[in-house]
Amino acid sequence: MPGKNLTRDEATARAAVIAVEHYDVVLDLTTSDTTFRSTTTVTFTSATPGAATFVDLIAPSVEAITLNGEALDPATHFDGVRVQVPTTAERNTLTVDATAAYMNTGEGLHRFTDPVDGEVYLYSQFEVADCRRMFAVFEQPDLKATFGFTVTAPDHWQVVSNSPTPEPTPAGEGAATWAFATTPRMSCYITALIAGPYAVVRDEVETRRGTVPMGIFCRQSLLEHLDADNIFDCTKRGFAFFENEFDCEYPFEKYDQLFTPEYNMGAMENAGAVTITESYVFRSKVTDAIVERRALTILHELAHMWFGDLVTMRWWNDLWLNESFAEWASTTCQAEATQWTSAWTTFGTSEKAWAYRQDQLSSTHPIVAPIHDLADVEVNFDGITYAKGASVLKQLVAYVGREPFTAGLRAYFAKHAWGNTTLPDLLHELEQTSGRDLGTWSKLWLETAGVNTLRPEIATDDQGLISSASIVQAHAPDFATLRPHRLAVGLYSVEGDTLVRTDRLELDVDGESTDLPELIGRPAPDLLLVNDDDLAYAKIRLDARSLATALAHPRGFTDSLPRALVLGAAWDMTRDGEMAARDFVSLVLASLPGETDSTLLRTLLGQLSTTVHLYVAPAHREQTVAVAVAALRELAQAAEAGSDAQLQLVGAYAAQQRGGDDAAYLRGLLDGTQVLDGLAVDTDMRWTMLTSLAACGEATTADIDAELERDNTATGRERAEQARAALPTAEAKATAWRRGVEEDGLPNSVLEAIAAGFGTVHDTALLEPYVEKYHAMLDTVQDKTSHAIMEILVRGFYPTALADARLYEATQAWLTDHPDAPAALRRLVVENRDPIARALRAQQRDADA
Repeated sequence: MPGKNLTRDEATARAAVIAVEHYDVVLDLTTSDTTFRSTTTVTFTSATPGAATFVDLIAPSVEAITLNGEALDPATHFDGVRVQVPTTAERNTLTVDATAAYMNTGEGLHRFTDPVDGEVYLYSQFEVADCRRMFAVFEQPDLKATFGFTVTAPDHWQVVSNSPTPEPTPAGEGAATWAFATTPRMSCYITALIAGPYAVVRDEVETRRGTVPMGIFCRQSLLEHLDADNIFDCTKRGFAFFENEFDCEYPFEKYDQLFTPEYNMGAMENAGAVTITESYVFRSKVTDAIVERRALTILHELAHMWFGDLVTMRWWNDLWLNESFAEWASTTCQAEATQWTSAWTTFGTSEKAWAYRQDQLSSTHPIVAPIHDLADVEVNFDGITYAKGASVLKQLVAYVGREPFTAGLRAYFAKHAWGNTTLPDLLHELEQTSGRDLGTWSKLWLETAGVNTLRPEIATDDQGLISSASIVQAHAPDFATLRPHRLAVGLYSVEGDTLVRTDRLELDVDGESTDLPELIGRPAPDLLLVNDDDLAYAKIRLDARSLATALAHPRGFTDSLPRALVLGAAWDMTRDGEMAARDFVSLVLASLPGETDSTLLRTLLGQLSTTVHLYVAPAHREQTVAVAVAALRELAQAAEAGSDAQLQLVGAYAAQQRGGDDAAYLRGLLDGTQVLDGLAVDTDMRWTMLTSLAACGEATTADIDAELERDNTATGRERAEQARAALPTAEAKATAWRRGVEEDGLPNSVLEAIAAGFGTVHDTALLEPYVEKYHAMLDTVQDKTSHAIMEILVRGFYPTALADARLYEATQAWLTDHPDAPAALRRLVVENRDPIARALRAQQRDADA
């Protein structure tokens, strides 16, 4: 649609002309099942009376437009995405009366019907620019205003927005109206509306502003699974920590957390009304890693109440700062104020791995990314924006010092409360409190892309004493930047079966080579670990002696962090074609027994799956899969009864098994004729096992239908869709393709489930017909209803499992033949292609081993 993709230049020009005072938004949610009435009155001023401007609105129709008392013809002033304002006065009142559409894509005002009880649930998701799907708005973060929402809805619903929920008034049979008080001044993308017969548990928290009421909401059919006490406890700890750390009271009147269905992301920081994926309402046993992740998500969104909501980026090029800060702040809070004291270890194991992976794609970008328009920002919710940015912020804290950093934050919030800022505003405060010039630091770390590699070079004499030692730094291809790193070097010796750290050196590494004079004349350690304690953001390598030690003592470390760092180095070497994939498989399988760090275990099992299916040479794959499956079964059966490791290992075993005796064993666990002591074969584990059986042809559509009848819920519906699409027949794949790609109208979560099942194959020949179909689909995918749906299709239906030269060449050919394709689409396709190129290199290395 014309004008849908707002550019930065347009936003800058509009902000130079107008300032917005207030929105009065009146919504009637009782009009139909597909649309609702939206009437917006916005008051704003113009610095250039007589100048034209525009208001954003994506809606099926506009019934009336009134500007300063004069009617404007919707037929000539509304094009489906913008309302043109032909002239402005010094002060203006604009009213737009429209019919808006409910969405089922996780954007705008999403509408969901619960299959359990038929009840309807709504929630809004407005980041990046989707509040324009609910009301007429000057849709950009720097045009802050106050908002008043008036909502008519069924009278048995809960209705939640940014302000406290008022008492409703009757509005006809079965309906009521809620007139919310005016909000503080805020950006439009953090406004919110959540409505439906949500169940709610209430509490309150004591803050600097006094008692703040809190609520936790979920669908009625999930209430029995809601562990509200745990969520409230984590939230209260976050309130105390952030108010103290920022020396700034919580900015809003209440704090609600609403677990919502069919959610595209983890959560969203709507002011005082945070929406969170309802997958965090645990209806079955989950891993400790997932529980820890939920706590991080809760704290991440709470941190945004200050950094993002109280003080907001001027434009989306500072999205990284918004998200990276919340990542840093929530991990710091988790490590210092909750039970998750090893949160930074988890960060290094999981988040940094995401950052390193993203930073090695050809689509990588500086942390401060150029955001020219909304299409740019929609694909920038990535590992650079979140995890690399947070890693670099952690380094910045170390560089300026924690106390000066905290002092700078406090000055920043005090100076810019309720306003909009840019990165220099924050750096200025940090320079003032630390006395450091951050200009060079910013250029090297924030304005360049790519990850450096740090490799130790150690030479010994004939007596085994170190004669020379240095750390060599290399830059990524096409990103010729060498950066300064503050890091530690750990020296480890083998004592029995244990690797014991005998010394630790902390130093600055800069330039191509940094000498380690402290090591000269000392006996060579059994293992030298660059970046011990994970202080730096860089890939690391092991020298030959250290690698041999690591391979010989996979369970030698008593602490999970150095073990994770060494395994991470081996993973990077495998991905870079420096280590044979089968050697990495052997290392992981030897490292799994006894592993109790839930996130590390989860990471290793994911890496194992990727290596077996994509990186092992095709000629060796069947044998390697058999070895991995046998080992995972043995490990699962030997794991402590009821442990986190047992849960994860059973799930990994189920995902990898290929049928035969393994399928019979899984079927026995599923129907109860086999018992694994301590294993809860609960609802979600049943679906995991059934989908595994379906993928190897050991379950039928009748089995899936029977399980769905047993679990006739929204999640059950999605799991059934995934299982059907995973069936190993050409017909099942064709049906999944037709329903997901060729037809329209499926909700986002159902579409994701079908895509996941479609890509699950043991016989990759099932996906060969879709190489051509996939690339033909790309020519029309931009016509889909929204960016979210387009992204699910482009990412989810790419036949990654093929991982062969034909797939790579077809994708490269499409990119070559479509140089003018939309930038966001090209980036998604590039990010599908690059892992295939990496897989081909890894396969070649494995074949040569």
